[in-house]
Amino acid sequence: MTAFETEPGRLFIGGQWREAADGARTEVVDPSRGRVVTTVAEAGPADVDAAVRAAREAFDSGHWSGLSGRERGRILHRVAELIRENADELAELESLDVGKPITLCHAVDVTNAANDYEHYAALAFSLDGSTRDTPLNALAYTKREPLGVVAAITPFNFPLILAGSKLAPALAAGNTVVHKPADETPLSALYMAGLLQRAGVPDGVVNVVTGAGPVAGEALLRHTGIDKIAFTGSTAVGRHAASVAGESLKPVTMELGGNAAHLVFEDADLEKAVGAVIKGFVFNTGQFCMGGPRLLVARPVYSTLLSILADAVPGVPVGDPRLPETVVGPMAGERHLRKVEEYVDLARKEGARIVCGGERLDLDGGYYYKPTVIADLADDSRVIQEEIFGPVLTVQPFDTEDEAVALANSTPYGLASGIQTGNLARAHRIADRLQAGIVWINDWAMLDPNVPFGGVKASGFGREYGPEGLAAYTRTKSVVVSLD
Repeated sequence: MTAFETEPGRLFIGGQWREAADGARTEVVDPSRGRVVTTVAEAGPADVDAAVRAAREAFDSGHWSGLSGRERGRILHRVAELIRENADELAELESLDVGKPITLCHAVDVTNAANDYEHYAALAFSLDGSTRDTPLNALAYTKREPLGVVAAITPFNFPLILAGSKLAPALAAGNTVVHKPADETPLSALYMAGLLQRAGVPDGVVNVVTGAGPVAGEALLRHTGIDKIAFTGSTAVGRHAASVAGESLKPVTMELGGNAAHLVFEDADLEKAVGAVIKGFVFNTGQFCMGGPRLLVARPVYSTLLSILADAVPGVPVGDPRLPETVVGPMAGERHLRKVEEYVDLARKEGARIVCGGERLDLDGGYYYKPTVIADLADDSRVIQEEIFGPVLTVQPFDTEDEAVALANSTPYGLASGIQTGNLARAHRIADRLQAGIVWINDWAMLDPNVPFGGVKASGFGREYGPEGLAAYTRTKSVVVSLD
């Protein structure tokens, strides 16, 4: 617990560490053992108000927004360097807090967080407008300006990465931020507050308030001092957040739930396809909005692929996230584990075939669930239509391309999708028809900070990453100068 030896879980407001106004604290649980490891301050409305006021004062002072993009970029480059220098501490915190395998925390979470800050540091160097041709006797040009104070609300499954996907572009554009991490997983957010300060981010530019969503999160959503809401979380909460933002016409970015389809055609390389399929549903213990929990398989290879999965999936290493060989750790909490159990029980009641898994794994009192493959479900089953958010894969056959596309698009979600095929023309043809914000071909979860990411339908709107992610934290101002 290196991160809390000097600042034991306090709020970070205006560059200072402080307790909640009412002294409230909440427990943080290690999901691999079901034990309390520390407590953090539980913010209330007064704390949120203090954080927003600090962010507003910092924005209005111009100490950050008034810097050139080049100067902000240099500081964000330093943030990326500090993340890499403190990779061991960040990986340990993320593993302890979420239950992620430590190896993946290093390779994925810490690496991607550093890449995010580095990417937006580079984009900050070239943040500019353009001149516009006009028949007026005038010089017309545009400027891109920061929005002001951003509320960044992040979920429990990728605390470090999803904080960076919001803070890095918001800061690159010159905004100030109040970050409310998920109440279950606040540790890396607090640690990052210290790193940002060390990198040279001025006091008040980044503020972190830990606490419950219905209290601290709601107070942040409704605060009149917030200029933009950036939210990642469930579709249900996202709808509420968007409706609150709509009352005051605040711009929002909503990255919400997913229930992606992974299509395997008969001409696919089955060995490669199986690897991508397994990665798509067990990574991060299935707590992965862009995961691929719905497998659609061409009928000629349906039985073969099911047989391969039945042999391969039980061999995926599940266990203590601290061990380097572990691939699948625990669910992030008891309620998440119960939700997965409820869906698998429902599948059984509907007569589905449990190909493998389908039960808890009793290990050290942690929240473990065996990777599970389910076949023989009707397409209108809730197990297929709803987001399970656990290590569960449903498998359905299809006979034609049209049927495959119809099944893939049949749920309310549209975040990600995947295609396994050896036919390049088919890959492009199907990709055009899939209702998803990103489509992967012959692999899964190929992500880069330069590639925009976001959903359609119930998976949200707006894009994170890439130039589009930076543009989402700016507004365009037009200036027209008469030349008469």
